[in-house]
Amino acid sequence: MASTTIQVLRETRDHLAELAKERGVSIGQLVEALAAEQPTAAQRAERLAADREVVRRMMGVDIRDEEFEQAPDVLANIYKIAAGKVRADKGTAA
Repeated sequence: MASTTIQVLRETRDHLAELAKERGVSIGQLVEALAAEQPTAAQRAERLAADREVVRRMMGVDIRDEEFEQAPDVLANIYKIAAGKVRADKGTAA
């Protein structure tokens, strides 16, 4: 695989070098790992489409994309409920 050079501020290079050293990898490997953790808009859209298709298949219902867009954010609601329970268990106000 061909490699290339990127230009960053010296301070950024030093920071990346320190992070790479702490992880036992090269700066190039660190940058590759960081980039792999950040999907592009096209990759996110592809993942969303695939996830929706799984939901459709598992539920056996043909849900249109527009209907998905109008649905409540179930995961966010679960997080809110869980946070409220944690606060209640600790005796703090919601």
